[in-house]
Amino acid sequence: MRVIGGNLKGKKLLIPLDKSTRPLRDMVRESIFNILDHSSKVSKNITNSKVLDLFSGTGSFGIECLSRGAKEVIFFENYYNSIKVLKDNIFNLKLESRTKVYESDAYNLKESNLNNKIFDVIFLDPPFKDQEVNILIDQIKISKVADINTLIIIHRNKKSVDNISKFLNVLDEKNYGLSKILFSKLI
Repeated sequence: MRVIGGNLKGKKLLIPLDKSTRPLRDMVRESIFNILDHSSKVSKNITNSKVLDLFSGTGSFGIECLSRGAKEVIFFENYYNSIKVLKDNIFNLKLESRTKVYESDAYNLKESNLNNKIFDVIFLDPPFKDQEVNILIDQIKISKVADINTLIIIHRNKKSVDNISKFLNVLDEKNYGLSKILFSKLI
């Protein structure tokens, strides 16, 4: 795995040796950022943005945002092996001053001290078998970490049938291999 674009382009990212973490593939990450840069439906400037990366794993999405000029990224991860790799990636790329890692389940979002901190981009990458995404959308709304301008990107298995929360307006949906990416905003 590597950083696709920005000032860290080409830098390698560590990945866990076990198979419990499903890193976001380079192709999917690159496609997401192409859409952010060029889509008339979704366009979002990452420069100087605040990003919340939930189920962050190795941190590839958030690190990509930092490489492309994001101001800060808050990571949520609760799997020990992924946390270690995430922290190593942040340290190796000298990104400590622009990041914070919560060693917590993303479903504990409402219990974090992030209430009322509005993010420009929120990335959700729960395990494909996880069917509780709408609970997290509700927590995002209740915690007031998003407003109508926040872009919420959700990574799911393309075969999953999710009844997306009534609080979300899906702007676009793209499929890449086994992945389905939903670009949405709060209503």
